[in-house]
Amino acid sequence: MADRTAPNCHLRLEWIYGYRGQQCRNNLYYTANREIVYFVAGVGVVYNTREHKQKFYLGHTDDIISLALHPERVLVATGQVGKEPYVCVWDSYTMQTVSILKDTHTHGVACLAFDLDGQCLVSVGLDSKNTVCVWDWRRGKVLAAAPGHTDRIFDISWDLYQPNKLVSCGVKHIKFWTLCGNALTPRRGVFGRAGELTTILCVSCARDELTYSGALNGDIYIWKSVNLLRTIQGAHTSGIFSMNACEEGFATGGRDGCIRLWDLTFKPITLIDLTDTDQGYKGLSVRSVCWRGDHILVGTQDSEIFEVVVHDRSKPFLIMQGHCEGELWALAVHPSKPLAMTGSDDRSVRIWSLVDHALIGRCNMEEPIRCAAVSSDGIHLALGLKDGSFTVLRVRDMSEVVHLKEREGAVLDLKYSPDGSLLAVASSQRTVDIYGVVQRYKKVGECIGAGSYITHMDWATDSKHLQTNDANSRRLFFRMPSGKEVMNREELKMVQWASWTCALGSEVMGVWPKYSTTNDITSLDANFTNQVLVTADDLGTVKLYRFPCIRKGAKYRRYLGHSAHITSARWSHDYQWVVTIGGADHALFQWRFIPERKTKDALHIAPQESLVDSNSEESDSDQSDVPEMDSEIEQETQHTYRRQLYKEDLPQLKQQCRVRRRAVALKKRERAPLSSLRLHFIHGYRGHDCRSNLFYTQSGEIVYHVAAVGVVYNRTNQSQRFYLGHDDDILSLAIHPLKDHIATGQVGRDACVHVWDAELLKPLAVLRGIHQVGVNALDFSADGKRLVSVGLDDHHTIVLWDWRKGEKLATMRGSKEKIFGVKMNPYVPDKLVTAGVKHMKFWTRAGGGLIGKKGLMGRPETMLCAAFGWSEEMCFSGTVSGDICIWRDLLLIKTVKAHDGPVFSMHALEKGFVTGGKDGIVALWDETFERCLKTYAIKRSGLSPGSKGLLLEDNPSIRAISLAHGHILVGTKNGEILEVDKGGPITLLVQGHMQSEVWGLDTHPHLPVCATVSDDRTLRIWDLSPSHCMLAIRKLKKGGRCCAYSPDGKALAVGLSDGSFLVVNGDTLEDLVAFHHRKEPITDIRFSPGVGKYVAVASAEGFVDIYNVMSSKRVGVCKGANSHITHMDWDKRGKLLQVNTVSREQFFFEAPRGKKQNIPPSEVEKMEWSSWTCVLGSSVEGVCPVISELPEVTCACLSGCGTLLATGDNLGHLKLFRYPAKGKYAKFKRYLGHSCHVTNVRWSHDDCHLVTVGGADTCVMVWRHEGDPRVCESVCEGRRETLVDSQESDIDSEDDGGYDSDVTRENESVYVIKALASNIRVMTGVKPHLQSKEPAVDDRTGVVRGSRPPVSRALPLPEKLHTNSVGKKKRPIEDLVLELVFGYRGKDCRNNVHYLNDGADIIYHTASIGIVLNLSTASQSFYTEHSDDILCLTVNQHPKFPNVVATGQVGDAGDMSATSPSIHVWEASCKTTLAVLRCSHSSGVCSVSFSATGKLLLSTGLDPLHTLTVWRWQEGTPLACVSGHSERIFVAEFRPDSDVSLVACGVRHVRFWTLAGGALLSRRGVMSNIPDARMQTMLSLAFGASNLTFTGTISGDVCVWKEHMLVRIVAKAHTGPVFTMYTTLKDGLIVTGGKERPSKEGGALKLWDQELKRCRAFRLETGQNIDCVRAVCRAKGKILVGTRNAEILEVCEKNAACSILVNGHTDAVWGLGTHTHPSRDVFLSASDDGTVRLWDITERKMLNKVCVGGPVRSVCYSPEASMVAMGMKSGEFIILLVSSLKIWSKKRDRHTPVHDIRFSPDSHYLAVGCSECVDVYDLSLGPQLGRIQTCREADLARNPTCSFLISMDFSADSTHLQVSTGTYRRLVFEVASGRLLTDTTAIDRITWATWTSILGDEVLGVWSRTPERADVTCVCVSHSGLNVAAGDDTGTLKLFNFPCQDKFARFKRFLGHSSHVTNVRFTSGDRYLISAGADDHSLFIWKCVHTPH
Repeated sequence: MADRTAPNCHLRLEWIYGYRGQQCRNNLYYTANREIVYFVAGVGVVYNTREHKQKFYLGHTDDIISLALHPERVLVATGQVGKEPYVCVWDSYTMQTVSILKDTHTHGVACLAFDLDGQCLVSVGLDSKNTVCVWDWRRGKVLAAAPGHTDRIFDISWDLYQPNKLVSCGVKHIKFWTLCGNALTPRRGVFGRAGELTTILCVSCARDELTYSGALNGDIYIWKSVNLLRTIQGAHTSGIFSMNACEEGFATGGRDGCIRLWDLTFKPITLIDLTDTDQGYKGLSVRSVCWRGDHILVGTQDSEIFEVVVHDRSKPFLIMQGHCEGELWALAVHPSKPLAMTGSDDRSVRIWSLVDHALIGRCNMEEPIRCAAVSSDGIHLALGLKDGSFTVLRVRDMSEVVHLKEREGAVLDLKYSPDGSLLAVASSQRTVDIYGVVQRYKKVGECIGAGSYITHMDWATDSKHLQTNDANSRRLFFRMPSGKEVMNREELKMVQWASWTCALGSEVMGVWPKYSTTNDITSLDANFTNQVLVTADDLGTVKLYRFPCIRKGAKYRRYLGHSAHITSARWSHDYQWVVTIGGADHALFQWRFIPERKTKDALHIAPQESLVDSNSEESDSDQSDVPEMDSEIEQETQHTYRRQLYKEDLPQLKQQCRVRRRAVALKKRERAPLSSLRLHFIHGYRGHDCRSNLFYTQSGEIVYHVAAVGVVYNRTNQSQRFYLGHDDDILSLAIHPLKDHIATGQVGRDACVHVWDAELLKPLAVLRGIHQVGVNALDFSADGKRLVSVGLDDHHTIVLWDWRKGEKLATMRGSKEKIFGVKMNPYVPDKLVTAGVKHMKFWTRAGGGLIGKKGLMGRPETMLCAAFGWSEEMCFSGTVSGDICIWRDLLLIKTVKAHDGPVFSMHALEKGFVTGGKDGIVALWDETFERCLKTYAIKRSGLSPGSKGLLLEDNPSIRAISLAHGHILVGTKNGEILEVDKGGPITLLVQGHMQSEVWGLDTHPHLPVCATVSDDRTLRIWDLSPSHCMLAIRKLKKGGRCCAYSPDGKALAVGLSDGSFLVVNGDTLEDLVAFHHRKEPITDIRFSPGVGKYVAVASAEGFVDIYNVMSSKRVGVCKGANSHITHMDWDKRGKLLQVNTVSREQFFFEAPRGKKQNIPPSEVEKMEWSSWTCVLGSSVEGVCPVISELPEVTCACLSGCGTLLATGDNLGHLKLFRYPAKGKYAKFKRYLGHSCHVTNVRWSHDDCHLVTVGGADTCVMVWRHEGDPRVCESVCEGRRETLVDSQESDIDSEDDGGYDSDVTRENESVYVIKALASNIRVMTGVKPHLQSKEPAVDDRTGVVRGSRPPVSRALPLPEKLHTNSVGKKKRPIEDLVLELVFGYRGKDCRNNVHYLNDGADIIYHTASIGIVLNLSTASQSFYTEHSDDILCLTVNQHPKFPNVVATGQVGDAGDMSATSPSIHVWEASCKTTLAVLRCSHSSGVCSVSFSATGKLLLSTGLDPLHTLTVWRWQEGTPLACVSGHSERIFVAEFRPDSDVSLVACGVRHVRFWTLAGGALLSRRGVMSNIPDARMQTMLSLAFGASNLTFTGTISGDVCVWKEHMLVRIVAKAHTGPVFTMYTTLKDGLIVTGGKERPSKEGGALKLWDQELKRCRAFRLETGQNIDCVRAVCRAKGKILVGTRNAEILEVCEKNAACSILVNGHTDAVWGLGTHTHPSRDVFLSASDDGTVRLWDITERKMLNKVCVGGPVRSVCYSPEASMVAMGMKSGEFIILLVSSLKIWSKKRDRHTPVHDIRFSPDSHYLAVGCSECVDVYDLSLGPQLGRIQTCREADLARNPTCSFLISMDFSADSTHLQVSTGTYRRLVFEVASGRLLTDTTAIDRITWATWTSILGDEVLGVWSRTPERADVTCVCVSHSGLNVAAGDDTGTLKLFNFPCQDKFARFKRFLGHSSHVTNVRFTSGDRYLISAGADDHSLFIWKCVHTPH
C-alpha cells in the first residue's frame, strides 16, 4: 500500500522578491539594527542590506496592508485583510510574535501607529464606519473604539507633543481626536478659506498644536488646533502619499516621483526627483518614505525600494524590485542554471538569479504575459501572451526570435519538448498547437478534443507523447508531433514523463481531498529525484507531498506566505529550491528544499517555519498504523451538548410574549405557596463524559459537580452544600491552587464559567461572552490569577482569563478536533498545553492571542490528559492507548506504558504523579515516570465497612483522580466517588446512576426510602435519612422506565423498556412475579390503594393493562388513547383510573375491566384521589407556562397534605404551586438544580422531603420541605447560602404599580440628541440661502463689487441699525464667556444636587452644563464638555477622590460614535475631565453611582433593555454589562459599603445585583413574606446597616428589604410618590423627598433614623400648592433640596429655616426683554410655565416673579422702561406698570399665540404679532388701547398655521415694522397705513431700532451650509451694530460679524443649551448676551469680550 504519510523533507522560505507598494503607504522603515522592514503578500520582511539576507515573519493568514514601527524601532506592528483581520506585534530581531490584537476590526486594518512611548497602538479598520481603535497592545486590550468616518481613512498619527491626541485624515476630511477614558472624541478640521476642501492623504504632528498634512492636490496643509492655518502650495505637483517625521525634520513623497525634505518648521531643505536619476523612469510614484540621518528609504507604486544617500542624492540605490500592476502568472526555471523567469500583467518579463537573489534581466512586452517556458538547452524563452500570441526571446540578451499569433484566446501554458525540437502552446480556445523549433517555430501539429481550456501540460521523456489537463478535469494524451489523441491506453503503459505538472492522474491522486471531487490546486510540480511533489492552491498554501501519492487524502506539509492564489510553483533545475509566484500579491517566493531531516533537527526549524503546522489536520487516514478509537472516547467525541432551547433564551421569549404577559398580569391568579424547598442531598456524580473534576478543598471537603450543581461534600457528617449559580449541565471543574475557589464551566448558547467560593458558595466571577455550546476543560494558573477555558464550539476555542476582573486576556481557535484537557504551565503563566484528538499543542500567550505549536510525535495519537513536571519544559500526557508521553518542549522524547486502556486522568504531586485509567487501576509514579511506586485496584472486595453504598462492578473506568490529606480521591464513569487510603482501604462516598436517563421514581409509603430505575439497567433503593446512602441495587435485563411501591411497601413494581414489568420484594429486590404483554416501553405503573389488589401498567402503545396481583392475571385493558400514556392516578376507592397522554388527552377508566368513562370536570374536582401525578385537569390548569414556546410540564406530584403541588419540566425547573392550581398561569416558586428535563417528582411519606430525578443528568435530588419561611429564616440565619432562591413567577406583578402623573411623564419621556432635533417651528418654503434672488444693481450693470470709486455723488445708504445708545467708540465682540446660568433640571431627574467642599459649594446641572455654585459668593463655574443634555449626576464619596463627579448624558445609538451616550467623570474644582466613558446605553444614561471605594462606577441606560454597566472609570473600561429589566429603571446604586452589591429599581420591580468578576447576577425582590404586599413602582433607594435596603414607592410607602427579602413596609412615609432618598454616610440618617401638599406638620421633606422608624418633617417655603422633591442631599446639619419646579433650596435642620439658592423656569422660555438703563443689567423672561420673571445679572438672582395664569410667549420693556408688555399663548396681551406691577391694560383681539410684542422707539405704538397678523395699538389713547392698524400679508391671512410670525422690529423713526414669517419671508410694513412695502431700495434705506429678524440679506450668512440641518430660530444684532448672535434648533449659539451678507459666514460657536435656543438678547452696552432655551427651560448669561482699542 502506498505511503500516505507526510514526507520527511521540508521547505524553508529563503527569499522574497517584491514589495507591496500598490494601495499601501508608509510601510517602509529602518529598524534599530539599520535593517529595513516592510511587507509583501502575507509576510513581514526584515532585510539586512549589508549581509544581503532576509528574515520573515509568517504570523499572518492574509495580505498585510499596514505597518507601524515602535518608537524603539525593534518591534513592528502589521495589520492584515480578511473576514476576521488582526494585528500582529512582532520582534524584528527574533521574528517572534509579541502580541496579537483581534476581535475588533472587520474587512481589514488600513492604518497603524504607535504613540510616543510605545504603550498604545491605534488602528483603523476597513469596515463601513472605518473604525478607529486604540489598544493597550501588550495586553491585547481595546482601550477605546469609535467610528472613524463615513469615507476611507488613509492615515492616522499620534500627536507626539500632546498626550492622548491623534489626527486622522482621508477622503475630504481631517479629524483631530482626543482620547479620554474609553472615549475617542473627534473634532473635524475646519478648512475655512485658507484652502480648498480636498482629500488628505498623510499627516504628521509637530509642536505648538501644529499639524502638517499632505493633500491630493500636492499642497501641504498646515493646521493650528482644528483650523487650517495656511497651505504650502505646489509642494508636490500631485498627490502627497507619504510624510515622515524625524529629528531633522520632515520628508514627503508624492505621486510626482519626488522626495522633498523640510526642516522642523516646514521650510524646504532640498528636492530629490527620482524620475531624473539613472534608476528612475517616467510615472514613478512614491508611496512610502523614511528619513533617518543621511539615508532615505523610498518605496514606490511599482514595488521598488530605493535607498538614497542625502549627500549623493543623484544616485539612489535600487535595493528591491518586483512586479507591479496586474497579476503575476508566468513562471519558468532555467534547465541548467539557477535562474527563474517571470512574466506578469505589467507586461514585463524578468530574470532572477536564485543564487544572488537579484534581478539580472528585464524586458517589456506589448501585451500582458500569462505563461513562460525555457527550451531544454536554455537558449530560448517562450512567452505566452494574453492576446493569444506568443513570443520567443533569446535568454542571453532578451532579443526577439519570433512572434506568432494563431489564436484569439490567451495562451495559458507553454512547454518545450525534452529534446528541444517542439514547443506546445495551449490556449483558452481548448487547443494545443505544436510548433517546430528548428523550423523557426512553424506550426506542425494541433491537439484537439479538450472539453474546456487547457490548464496543465507535460511531455514524455521521448518527446513523442503529450498529456494535458483541462478545466473540466479531463486528462488527455496526444501523439507528437501530429497531435492525434491516444485512445489506446495500453500504448501509454511504458511512457515515462519528463515532468509532472498535471493535477490529474493516478500518480497525484493523493493531492485531492478524500471525500471531494473538487480541488483548488492551481499548480504542481514533481521532484522525481527526491520523490516529492509540491503543489500550490487558490488559498495561498504551498504543500509538500510524497510522490507518487496514489490515494486521495494523502498527508502533507503545509507552508504559508502568499496572501491569495498562487499561480505557479516550480522546482529549480537542481532541485535545491522551489519557486512560487502569487497572482494578486505579485511576489516571487524562493523556498530552500531541505531533504530528509532527522527528528532531532526538528527543534531547529527556523522560527517562521515553526509557526505553521506542517502536518495537516484536514486529511484523515485509514491505515492500520492509526490506533483504533476507544469506545468511550468515540462516544464522548460524538456527544452533542446543543439544546433546542436554552434557559438563557427565557428572557428573550418573555420579551416576545410581552403583550400576552401583560394581559395575563391583569388577571387575578393563584398566589404562590408560603412553603419553600431547600436542596438537601444529591445522589450522583458526573463522570461518564468528564474528567479531572474531583478535588479536596482547603477544609478537607470534597468538591465535584453533577447536573447544574456544584457540590461540596463533607465526609465527616455526610452532608452536602451546593453552588446553584449554573442553569445547565456543568461539564468541567477546576480548583484554585489555594483550594478555596472553584471554577465550573457549563453548557449554554453563551456558555459561561463561574468562579465561586468553596466555603461561602458565592460567585466571585462569571465569565461569559466567548464560548458557545459548552465549556469542557478548565485550569487555574499556579498563582491563581488566571484561568484557562476550552469551549465545545466547532473550533474548540481556548480563552485565557483574568478571572477576578472578568477580563479576557487572550483567545484563539484551539483545534478542529475535540480538546479533552488543558493545563497551564506552573512555571510560566503565559504558557499552557492542550490535549485532544490526535494532537498535543503547546501554547504561548501573545497579547490578545495565543500561538500554538503542535507537539512533534511520529504517529498522531489522541491525548486525554496532561500534567507538568519538575521544570517548565517537561510535560506529561496520557494517551488513549494507555501510554504516558513524556515531552520536552515540543518534542516527544519517551513513552511509558501505564494502563491497559485510555489514561483518563493524571494528577501531579510534589514528587511524582498519580494516574487513573479505563482499567480501573490507580497508579502512583515517581517524578520521571520511570518507576510505578504502587497500584490500587478498585474492587468491591476492597470496600471498607464505612462505605455509603455498593460498588456496581469491579475495576470501573476512572475519570478523575486527585490526592490530598493522605487519601486518593477517585471518580468513576459509573457515577461513583471513592476515597482510597494509601494503606489500601477504599471507601465509597457518593454514587448515582450511570450514563443513561433516569425515569422511574417512587417513595416508600411508610419509610424515608425511595426507589429509582434507569436506562442504565439498574434498580436502586436510596435512604432519605441522614445517612444518605444507597441501600440496595439490582441489575435488570433491560432499562427501567417506571417503578411504584405497593401500599404496604412490601412490593415494588418496575416497568421496563422492552414492554415487560416485574414485581420484586421491596426489601430484598428479589423477583415476585413478571409479565410481558407489550412491545413498547412501560411508561407508568401504579398499585391500587388499600391492599394493592390491582396494578395498572401503562405503555407507550397507548394501553393501560390492569393486573390482579393476587391471581397474577391480567384482568382488564384500558383502550382509547391515541398516543402513549404519560401519567396515571387511582382514586381513593381503587375503582377509577385517570390517565394523561403525550397528546394532552385526559381519560378516565373504570377498574378492573378498563371501561372508558366520561366524567365532567366539575365531578372530577369532587373526587378524592389516592395520588395526583397527572399534569392535566382543571385542578392543575395553572401549572402550564404562559410562554407557549416553553417545554411542557413533564411530571407532577401532590403532597400528602393535599395543599402543595410540585412539578418538573423539560428545562430542569422544579416548581411549587398551591393546590388546587385553578385558572391559568398560577404563581409558583421555582428552583434550579437539574440541568435538563425533570422526569419524575415524588413527595416522601411524611411530606418532609421531595425527591426529583433528572433524565439526562442521571441524578437523584432530595429537597427538604420548609413549611414556614419565617422558621427557615431563623434556622438558616448563619448559613444563608444554603437557601435556594426562588422566583415567584414568570410574570411581573399583576398590580399596575400605582399611578402618578410625574412618574408617568418621566417614564414616557423620549430623549433625542440635539443633532437630530426637529424644528421647534414647522416652517414651510425655501430657506434664505437657497432662494434665488434678483441681481443687485451693480450685478445687473456688470460692475464688479468694490470697483466703484470711493467718492460718489449719490447719497450714502444709512446704517442698518440705530446705534446711538452705544456711544462713539464702538467695539466689536470677539468672544462670549459663560458667566451665569439660571436653571436646574428637576422635571425628570433625581438625586442630582450635591454638596461639595464640606457644604461650601453645591453642584447640579441643567441642559448640557454641570454647575458648581459657591454659596458664599453666589458665583458659578461650569463644566462644559458634554455634547448633549445631562440626565444624571453623582459625587464620589470616597476621601481618595474628593470632588470627583460623574455625569451622564443623552445620546443616540450606542455605537461608540461621538453621538453615543457618554459619562464624564470630572474634577469639580478645576473642571478637569478625568475620563469619558462612551457606552452602549442607547438613548441616554439616566443614573450613575460610585462604589464604596470610589473605583467603580455604575451606569443605567435608557435603552429598551435598560442596561446596567459597571465601569473601572479610571481605566475607561467596562467591567460588566447586563440587561437590567424590560421596564424603565429609575435609579440604580451601589451599596455605600460595597463594591460588589448594588440595587436597581423601577417600574414594578426591584432587583438586587451582585458583581461577580465580569458579570452581574441578579435576584428579584421577594415580597411573599409580607401578607398582602404588592410590587409597586419603585422610585428611590437608600441603605442601612446589616444589609438593609430601603425603596421608595409610587404610593408613598417605603419598603424595607433584608438582602432581597421584604421584611417591613413603612406605610405612607409620604402622601405621594417618594422620588428621592439619601443615605448620610457619617450617621446613617436617611432623608426622603416626595410629592406632598405642605401642611403644619411638614411637607415633602423628611429626615429619618437609620431604620426608618422615626422621622422629622420639614416644610418647604416654595409657595407651591404641591411640593415635589426630586433630589436631596445632607451635610453638616443642612439639607439640600431640588424640586420639580427647578428650584434648589437649603433647609437648616436646627430651625427648619428654608432658603432658595437657585431659581428657574419649569417650561420652555420664549420671551426676553432687556432693560434700557445704561448701568442696570436686568432683564425679563417669559415662559410657558405661566410666569414672567425679573432677573438681576449683577446680583445673580431672581428679583421678582409674576404669575399670569397661562403660558407667556413674548415680553418687552417700553423704551423708558416704565412699562412691560407680555404676549400670551392664548392671544391675550397684558401691559404692566413697572413701578407697581399693576396691570395698566389687558386686551385680547386674537385667538392665536402672540409670538412677539414690541413698543415703538417713540413709545407711541405697541405692535402685537400673532400668527395671522400684526396689530398696532396707539398707546397715547390710554389703557383702552385703540387698534389703529392691522398689518397682514396674503399668506399670513390664508394659512396662519404655516405662515406664522416669528419676530418684529420697529424702525428707528417708528414708521416701519419688519416681520419674519414661517415661510422664510421678510415683510416690511408702514406702521401708519399697514401697507406692505415692496420697494427694495426704500427698504434698504430704513434704519432699524433693533434687529431680531432671522431673514434678510443682512443676516443671510447665519444660515447653515447643510439645508437639512435644523433652522435658525432667533437672532439679535448687538447695540453697536457690529455683531449678530444667532440661536438654532440644535441648541447652538453662534456669533457673527454684522452685517453678514455672504453665505456661510464664519462664526464662533458656543454650546451648552439643549435643543432649541428660542431667543437671544444683548443687554444695554453689549455687556452681556442672554440666551433662552426651550427644552432646557434655562437662561444663559454670556459675558461679551470686546476687542481692545
